[in-house]
Amino acid sequence: MADQKTLLKQITEISFTVNDLTLYLDTHPLDENALSAFQQAMMQRKQLLKTYGENFEPLTMDCVCPDSNNKTASQTKYGGQKHFTWCDGPMPWEGGAV
Repeated sequence: MADQKTLLKQITEISFTVNDLTLYLDTHPLDENALSAFQQAMMQRKQLLKTYGENFEPLTMDCVCPDSNNKTASQTKYGGQKHFTWCDGPMPWEGGAV
């Protein structure tokens, strides 16, 4: 498993790719190569977000899962307890993953 900072960097990079492809597909909706690249990038992004959530804390509400988030209990005061994980640890914009 990659460290928190590396995972966050990978998520940022693939999110940029997804956003860029989205803009392109807005004007070229039938481009099969772009559609394929978009699907691959989205799958990679979802997997990275899932991995980040399982090991640290969820970055989006779509990734909140009290059963699997923050398995390492590295960012929580509720270690070992099932809880709402959205509020675990500092978010990246609050100095997390620095």
